[in-house]
Amino acid sequence: MAQRLLTSANRVSARFAFIFTLSLSCAYLCYNIIFYRGTVMTNQAYDGKRCPPSKNAGGKKLLGKLDNCASLDVRSSFQRGSSDPREQSKAPASPGAHGTDDYLKNTSVTQKYGNKKLPNALIVGVKKGGTRAVLEFIRIHPDVRALGTEPHFFDRNYDRGLDWYRGLMPRTLDSQITLEKTPSYFVTREAPRRISSMSHDTKLIVVVRNPVTRAISDYTQTLSKKPDIPTFEELAFKNRSLGLVDTSWNAIRIGMYILHLENWLQYFRLSQMHFVSGERLITDPAGEMGRVQDFLGLKRIITDKHFYFNRTKGFPCLKKPESSSQPRCLGKSKGRTHVQIEQEVIEQLQEFYRPFNIKFYETVGQDFKWD
Repeated sequence: MAQRLLTSANRVSARFAFIFTLSLSCAYLCYNIIFYRGTVMTNQAYDGKRCPPSKNAGGKKLLGKLDNCASLDVRSSFQRGSSDPREQSKAPASPGAHGTDDYLKNTSVTQKYGNKKLPNALIVGVKKGGTRAVLEFIRIHPDVRALGTEPHFFDRNYDRGLDWYRGLMPRTLDSQITLEKTPSYFVTREAPRRISSMSHDTKLIVVVRNPVTRAISDYTQTLSKKPDIPTFEELAFKNRSLGLVDTSWNAIRIGMYILHLENWLQYFRLSQMHFVSGERLITDPAGEMGRVQDFLGLKRIITDKHFYFNRTKGFPCLKKPESSSQPRCLGKSKGRTHVQIEQEVIEQLQEFYRPFNIKFYETVGQDFKWD
């Protein structure tokens, strides 16, 4: 009897031990499940706010982007600019803290957040007047975004439509000016009407130069591409002994500025046009670019500290940007040595252009002193 009671007690103890062990195991399993779920959810929430690790390990400062870290302040991100060093290296900065920092900031931000818009301003002419220099100089301004190539929309590609034209433009912020340059617009009969149709408020920049010097420069450029063309004198005159100039030759006709200007004034107010002196652009680039900035309603950021005179090219260049080991000068085709022309030929052409020049001076209210 006693043995039977002992056996029964042992069974109860074993059963109790089993139940107790099972309870502990279940409790442990539940605890692990709850803890693991909480950890996973916490990590997922944290990962949603975590900034990605910097690729520039070794103490280099991370330049954050707005969409990479939800905790970044918008203003601080705009101040730092793009985190992509390739974008920074492409931006042509100018010396001086304001110009360089703002250009890098606005370029990187613009490339990501700006919109493609029709241009607010155009450099419409003239060929061989200095338009490329004006474009390269003004585009270092942080509030200007310019198309580097000549789209020839209003003279050659107008049938492609404004949407095609807009698609060529660089992205700009609302505070920035969109600019493009095509020198042939100034002498294209249809260009003023077409541009006015796009916007009556477009600002126009015309870079003019002594028409005789401009014609010689034009001829020099053509000769470098077509060495078998007739001489300058043969092309410039119908009859040199009689002093009859051939105005059908484009190199001569472009320099008759007043004729082209009268066409523009049918569609634009004179106050919408700014005339840059090609000669002063060489001798005083900061002064000329200061007036361009004023005309565009920009703060004068481009100053004399940005330029130096390159004696080899005979033309001003931009000083070495902080992001480059080389100064920025115009290409090999700029500053090319002109073909030597007889002084008598030059004087004959100066006499031909004089009445056109005088009327041009009177119309624009500037004496360019070409006589």
